[in-house]
Amino acid sequence: MAVAPENRRVRFGVFELDTKAGQLSKNGIRVRLSQQPLQVLSMLVERPGEVVYRKDLHNILWSSDVFVDFDHGLNKSIQKLRDALGDSPESPRYIETIPRTGYRFIAPVTETKNRPLLQSEVRVSPELTVNPSSSRDRKPNWRWFALGSCVAIVVLAGWLALLRYKAAEPIHSLAVLPLENLSGDPTQEYFADGMSDELITMLAKNSTLRVVSRTSVMRYKGARRPLPEIARALGVDGILEGSISRTGRQVHLTLQLIQADTDTHLWAESYDRTGNDVAALPGEAARDVATRLQSTVASSSRARAVSPEAHDAFLRGWYFLGKREADKSAAYFQRAIAIDPSWSQAYSGLAEAFQTEGVLGIMPQTDAVVKTEAAARRAIELDSYNGQAYSTLGITQGVFEWNWADAEENLKRGTALSPSNANAVFEYANYLVAVNRPEEAVRQMRRVLELDPQSFMMNRLFGETLYLARHYDEALTHLQQAEEMEPGKATQILFWRSRIYEKKGMRDKAVDSDILSLGTYDAARTKKLRSIYERDGWNAYWKARMKMMLAHENDFCAPYDIAVNYVRLGEPDLAVPRIKMAVDQKCWEVSWLMADPMMDSIRNEPRYNDLLRSMNLPH
Repeated sequence: MAVAPENRRVRFGVFELDTKAGQLSKNGIRVRLSQQPLQVLSMLVERPGEVVYRKDLHNILWSSDVFVDFDHGLNKSIQKLRDALGDSPESPRYIETIPRTGYRFIAPVTETKNRPLLQSEVRVSPELTVNPSSSRDRKPNWRWFALGSCVAIVVLAGWLALLRYKAAEPIHSLAVLPLENLSGDPTQEYFADGMSDELITMLAKNSTLRVVSRTSVMRYKGARRPLPEIARALGVDGILEGSISRTGRQVHLTLQLIQADTDTHLWAESYDRTGNDVAALPGEAARDVATRLQSTVASSSRARAVSPEAHDAFLRGWYFLGKREADKSAAYFQRAIAIDPSWSQAYSGLAEAFQTEGVLGIMPQTDAVVKTEAAARRAIELDSYNGQAYSTLGITQGVFEWNWADAEENLKRGTALSPSNANAVFEYANYLVAVNRPEEAVRQMRRVLELDPQSFMMNRLFGETLYLARHYDEALTHLQQAEEMEPGKATQILFWRSRIYEKKGMRDKAVDSDILSLGTYDAARTKKLRSIYERDGWNAYWKARMKMMLAHENDFCAPYDIAVNYVRLGEPDLAVPRIKMAVDQKCWEVSWLMADPMMDSIRNEPRYNDLLRSMNLPH
């Protein structure tokens, strides 16, 4: 049977472990770790280079008469150790996993029986030491020695404080990693993800802190990678990580704030809430984090109690909206509103669900516009600081109602209230494209990528915006980045790549991309299309493609793509009526009309300008 490790002080790399004090430090700065991970580390460094068996860890650390999920507890402790040490199971520097057996500490370990002085630690001068040969002077010398020791301690404490201060450079950007679900119930994932989203949303209200969006951080859900590596990938100074569990009406949340470059734990806190107080927890935690960062979170109206039933329905609404199941999402938001009719956030969630139903064709766009605006306005009536509601209202007023002045005012209000909300910034960029200010849109989209760097969607949308601004080469670069993120969504990339190659005069590549964008379409037909191009040329190819498009002319937004093809073929008389059909459909693609390079050849057509006039756009 394994023996518990004795009290020791050991060094390995830049770390020092004091097993008696139960403290790990890095370069003299304490690393926060709970008791069990520290005990595991103590056992490993007690036997460097040897395999420490899982059963031995169990015997020492978990009493056999107490029921625990040992495997989960040990795995969690090992992961916390690796996070604290900046270690990786794939390429370990400290802790090596022996599959199905145990672990081995592989770094050199040296014992320090007496605590070594830090580099800048003040040394006591010889004059202040006791002279053993003089009993008469012994008492005064001890007094001077004590005084000198106190001075040394004070200076050392000040130095350590300064070291911590230097290590804790101001954090200007933050990634909130998905909260780990410790409920022991996989069906609670929506709750953990929803609380993560709310925490991000609350922190995104901070005007001095860049907070990475949900889409990018969700890529690291469950990832076992060193935090500094994640921070570099997301381009942030700090990481906020934690866990959450829910048992009945009781919720326990733990958070820790880590400075990325030094891997230093700056702050940690735990929260226990129950019943109606759970909904206010993300806002409370966000304010605590902001306080630690010497910043502020722009608060909406004061925190309000929300029933657990309404809050649960609200979180499920966001969960299904993230999965693009907008109709199911709307049903949950409506359930939350039925329980709590005065909750602004539930209405703004419902507004986004309705808007998504329209975009996905689940609901007729004209109906979606009416319902979206009504829900967003109600959200603002209930909370005039709800930035998300202003952004949803603004994009609806602009892209779908052509009320451009009010749209810009509300979109700006939305980004001011939630400056780190990538969707809000994107919606403002979309507005700028619609009113033919593409260069401004590009600048906004660069901001979007700062907030959501790992998002396939935002990289793709940036590529589209660059195309509309005629930055063709840069557009191709970002479309390529998006494709690398989600190779299975290549057809969404190829559509835009084809148009860019066309505008660059690279017709062979344009046709290749267009054929590939058809995906799993009838192989015989795509082969025939290629032979038509090779035999009869550009116009013949697009006339053949027109037949395929017309077979789906009643699909939502299909008229705009048909119009583009008529323009390409030099038939403006046929193009303009199709654009009119897209306008009548409230198709979002008509918001590109003024900026779209494919429409350049018909800019002087009177009927084209009549369409702009009908949309209240300059002409």
